[in-house]
Amino acid sequence: MTTPPADLPLPGLTLHWTPAQLRERFELQMAGRWTAAQTTVFERRELLRRLGEAVKSRRAELAEALRQDLGKSRAEAEIIELHPLLEELRFVRRHLGEWMRPRRVRGVINLGLGKSEVQPQARGVVLILGPSNLPVNLNLVPLIGALAAGNCVMLKPSEKAPATARALRRLLDGVFPPGLVSVVEGGPDVAEALLKLPFDHIFFTGSPAVGRKVLAAAAETLTSTTLELGGKSPALIDQGGDLPLAAERIAWGKFLNAGQSCIAPDYLMVHETLAGELMRDLVAAVERQYSGPRWQRHNPDYGRLIDSGSVARLRQATGLSVQAGARIEYGGVFDEAGRFVSPTLVSGVRPEMPLMQRELFGPVLPVLTYRHLDEALALLRSLEPPLALYLFGGGPETERRVQQETTSGGLVIGGTMIQFVHPHLPFGGVRHSGQGRYHGEYSFRTFSHERAVVREPAFSPVRSLYPPYGRVLPRLTAWGLRKISE
Repeated sequence: MTTPPADLPLPGLTLHWTPAQLRERFELQMAGRWTAAQTTVFERRELLRRLGEAVKSRRAELAEALRQDLGKSRAEAEIIELHPLLEELRFVRRHLGEWMRPRRVRGVINLGLGKSEVQPQARGVVLILGPSNLPVNLNLVPLIGALAAGNCVMLKPSEKAPATARALRRLLDGVFPPGLVSVVEGGPDVAEALLKLPFDHIFFTGSPAVGRKVLAAAAETLTSTTLELGGKSPALIDQGGDLPLAAERIAWGKFLNAGQSCIAPDYLMVHETLAGELMRDLVAAVERQYSGPRWQRHNPDYGRLIDSGSVARLRQATGLSVQAGARIEYGGVFDEAGRFVSPTLVSGVRPEMPLMQRELFGPVLPVLTYRHLDEALALLRSLEPPLALYLFGGGPETERRVQQETTSGGLVIGGTMIQFVHPHLPFGGVRHSGQGRYHGEYSFRTFSHERAVVREPAFSPVRSLYPPYGRVLPRLTAWGLRKISE
């Protein structure tokens, strides 16, 4: 693995941002926002091409940064961060022309059949606040949408993934002028200072708790927001399915990136007749993917948590749940110093236990059982709507009921995680798990204002609505409208 070059400041680079410097950079971007908004499809495609080439040329550096921050193997970095990012770039460049074209809409006779259209327009200067769990993909995929829509961007990566933040700053500073894209490093104080600026849109990926703060700050400047949050995404396992296949797909989705994914299965709801067999299949699937307990700590394919506090949080929630009657069936190793938590399966969990009180965001998987589907659906509806819901088994009637009687940002039947990389599907949550959508065309729409454009013809029936209303024509028009609406 190539070691990244020393982090030497670039000319004019600001490493410690003050509110005054942030304001100055924001005003620089505001000065250029109309130039960016008027770029052609060819110019925007060229920007995205340059971004793609920069990612390809620095992919070893980005992978090394991900290894430092999250213990990611090079293969996992390619599979879940870099390859989906480059596919998104290709997809957006291919379809950008059709998305940028104004969409004609049908005229209406009482308005004179004038030409009408919906015109996508850049929002202006947007702020992207990125997370620490997938810090390359979840910073750059929103950036793709923002640039495709013709915006200027200030991007703040998470301070919890410092190596990746530095790598992203080096990459983007080498591709774009600061008046178009600026990477701002710093902690919560920098984020708070940024949120006081009157951006045209804010895109935030992170926890619901911080999302509330972002939304409150955006309300002060009446700034629109996209919030990609998370929540407790369940996997429901009903009778009649292929249990070994379900276990394999759940284990992959749960323990990928050491469980630090907003759409990882956060808990299992399993029919009581399947619990024992499923647990055995899960253990077998984990050991096929990450080897046995003795070697998991040394397995380069199994990552680390972002910080020791995350390990301590999972240790406490698991320990308190065990005290309340749950059982650790597999794993249960917590090492704050090494930022390591082994793949852990916990049975006998009940809804009131600590493991069910908040999103776990780590490699601990609680297993709950149910006797009747009504019981499982009632629990799903009693919790906040999740970002994802996974269903295995049950047949067509179960699928129908889950689709009609629950809500979630996305639903996957027979698998996990794959909705994240589907280019034609929107990605986003509901209420507690987020607001707004992105990926592919949905990213372009998110970072665009859809402007209504109507051309009224010279000879227009609208003049029949002008006062004074005592004239014959307005009176007849009012009578006709009254009859139409009766």
